[in-house]
Amino acid sequence: MNICKAVGLRISNLLVEKNMTLYRLEQKSGILHGTMMCIINERNKNVTLRTVMQLARGFDMTLIEFLDDKLFLDENLEID
Repeated sequence: MNICKAVGLRISNLLVEKNMTLYRLEQKSGILHGTMMCIINERNKNVTLRTVMQLARGFDMTLIEFLDDKLFLDENLEID
């Protein structure tokens, strides 16, 4: 899987785990709805470190906590 898909799946999993709405995440992270939908629906081909940091903050996590998931293991990711 590519990094963008992994980020989208991580968002979806954390929303369920933290019982959080997408709207609330958008508000807390400062990411616009259109951008968030592009990430989740994999229309965004490049997710920047800044965006991942905003997502982590939106979930009240550190960047390391956000990335600490099996989705981001080397053997699970394709680097284009």
